[in-house]
Amino acid sequence: MAVSNKKRKAVTRDSPESEQVVLSDGGEPLMSGALNGILSQSEDSGSDEENSQSDQDSGFDEASTSENDIVSNEIPSDEEEDTQRQKQDQDLVKINGFTDHGEKAQPSEEDVPNYVETTDANGNPRYIYRDIDPIYDSDDSAAPATTNTIGNIPLSFYDSYPHIGYDINGKKITRPAQGEALDALLNSIDIPQGWTGLTDPTTGKPLELSQEELEIVKRIQKSEIPEEDFDPYPTTVEYFTKKTETMPLSAAPEPKRRFVPSKHEAKRVMKIVRAIREGRILPYKPPPEEDEDDINVIRYDIWASEAPRQDHPMHVPAPKLPPPGYNESYHPPPEYLPDPSEKKAWEEQDEEEREEYLSKDHDSLRKVPGYDRFVKEKFERCLDLYLAPRVRRSKLNIDPESLLPKLPSPDELRPFPTACTTIFRGHEGRVRSLSIDSSGVWLASGGDDGTVRIWEILTGRQIWHVTLERDEAVNVVRWRPGVDAVILSAAAGENLYFIVPPILAPGIENSSVDVLDAGFGYGSESGSTSSKTKSSAAQWSRSSPSLLDAGVLVKTSLRSPVKVINWHRRGDYLSTVSPAGQSTAIAIHTLSKHLTQLPFRRLKGLPQSASFHPNKPVFFVATKHTIRSYDLSKQVLLKIITPGARWISSFDVHPQGDNLIVGSYDKRLLWHDLELSVRPYKTLRYHRKAIRAVAFHKGGMPLFADASDDGTVQVFHGKVVGDLMQNATIVPVKVLRGHDVKGTIGVLDLDWHPKEPWLVSAGSDGTCRLWI
Repeated sequence: MAVSNKKRKAVTRDSPESEQVVLSDGGEPLMSGALNGILSQSEDSGSDEENSQSDQDSGFDEASTSENDIVSNEIPSDEEEDTQRQKQDQDLVKINGFTDHGEKAQPSEEDVPNYVETTDANGNPRYIYRDIDPIYDSDDSAAPATTNTIGNIPLSFYDSYPHIGYDINGKKITRPAQGEALDALLNSIDIPQGWTGLTDPTTGKPLELSQEELEIVKRIQKSEIPEEDFDPYPTTVEYFTKKTETMPLSAAPEPKRRFVPSKHEAKRVMKIVRAIREGRILPYKPPPEEDEDDINVIRYDIWASEAPRQDHPMHVPAPKLPPPGYNESYHPPPEYLPDPSEKKAWEEQDEEEREEYLSKDHDSLRKVPGYDRFVKEKFERCLDLYLAPRVRRSKLNIDPESLLPKLPSPDELRPFPTACTTIFRGHEGRVRSLSIDSSGVWLASGGDDGTVRIWEILTGRQIWHVTLERDEAVNVVRWRPGVDAVILSAAAGENLYFIVPPILAPGIENSSVDVLDAGFGYGSESGSTSSKTKSSAAQWSRSSPSLLDAGVLVKTSLRSPVKVINWHRRGDYLSTVSPAGQSTAIAIHTLSKHLTQLPFRRLKGLPQSASFHPNKPVFFVATKHTIRSYDLSKQVLLKIITPGARWISSFDVHPQGDNLIVGSYDKRLLWHDLELSVRPYKTLRYHRKAIRAVAFHKGGMPLFADASDDGTVQVFHGKVVGDLMQNATIVPVKVLRGHDVKGTIGVLDLDWHPKEPWLVSAGSDGTCRLWI
């Protein structure tokens, strides 16, 4: 072992006068001879570093000992050893509480013992030591605690000993197991985490590394930088530029916030601390690990039985390609070889139209070249097998009639019209409109000849007729509801006529005339302002003398041709529709006041028809695609009904007011439940051409019908119940045929008898037919 060149200071002091040393605890005096023996033994076992430490603890002045310094490489003599022993004796005396002159010394903070002496139960002295102060002010807190205190001595020096060194308390450190015993132990247990197979040179135990240390070792082995976040190629920072600056970038003094703790950050930290104490911020808890050996989890081993299985019963094997024929042979017969003209025609054809293969002749098989379309054909074959899945489908023997809903028999739904009993002839040209009065006795009709004719329903005899206009067709005729007065309204061109036919009883005729004449008296009393207002919407006046003699009493002139007339149930109001008009398309007329109102300044869409609700102050307006319902008392829009038709032709409201039917030019009949939805409840398609008119039976019978351009009238049974949980029953019961189609136009209008299940239709063939 190398000899240290450091100097060691030997301290010599005079021994005390008394050879006996009195201990501070009051025990028996310790003989100096015995003390010398103890000191000599401790000196032999101590090291030079311990002697230097004891010199510092004694607190002697180094100046007093400078003359007695010796060099550590010189061998001390016996006299020097005695001097050192005397110095240690003096140190011990001072530690026990006496000075070098035998006087009681004042103890310092370091000389105060760290224990308290008491007596145990047997009378022997007992020392109770003070608690160790946990405050550790050393800056070397990160230094690892070494258990072996042999220093830099190699462990090979302890190969012949059963131990490898000493710990801090002087106890021997046993040599760890090695060789076969260690191998057997490692084979019997699993390799622990962090095991490296290396041995720690300081302890002789297996060297264990953490995960971070293992990552560093791996990066070193890969010739990489040990630090993970180190960037070997950082972005260049241009500290200097080409332009020389004579002044600094900023001469402002350093702000105070750069060296004063931030109060804002302190508040944020205290806020987080307070939240942690109150439990509002909880520490992260890793999710519980699922036990792999959970008995409740069922695991299936799909590879347990790898034996080949039979095909599924529904499996269909891929069809095989047909075997090659003579034309695909490399040496086909001469009749399969194409001639030059056929070959030229094949080459001129489109690739998708010509045959896939053209026969060629080769002398031998080795002269056959590679097939240029081989890969493409195989790809198309695989693509066909992939895109055309094969599934065996079981055929179901189901009667198609069983899939249809079960409808009641038509015989159970009688009565309804089934046959034509009366034909009304007399119009020249088409019969555009017809109507039956409230009593069910008279039938009024209007046609292209400009005449209005009244017929007797039971006999089919024409009772009365009048020509309103020779150049205009009568587009619509409607009877006023009620039996107290019988008034017929008819529209020809832009004029609206109110007629009291001279076929009535005298009392009814006089009451009907009084109803029409009452409006003229109201107009004279209202003043000029009201007359101007009326003249702007419509002009009410007397008819011409010839028409007055025929019974046409009142004439109303509008701005555009009238196509639809609909009366209110009380008989005092009626609405007209003029599709050609814009703001004047919809008009409401008051018969008792001779007043015309235009409720809509602007309509969204082309108006087609209008109708009053049978028992509520609600007004329906049908445009080309929708039907809007308005509350007349509140003057607000209630709902917008969307049948989904391309072009609405007509509609009618059920007598109860909760349902309506819509006919369209795209051959559809739509049933709407107003309480259910704005969408159609059911769509019926029974006609080949457009539907012109639809109508409910107003006498309480569950019947409705529609008229189409294909010359037929379809009769339906439509039962509506008061139970909201039950839907309406709609059953087609009869198709009435008899009208001839003239110029792609068939049946134009229809109307029901107010009391009987009778139906009257008007056709383009100039006739009206009664169906009973």
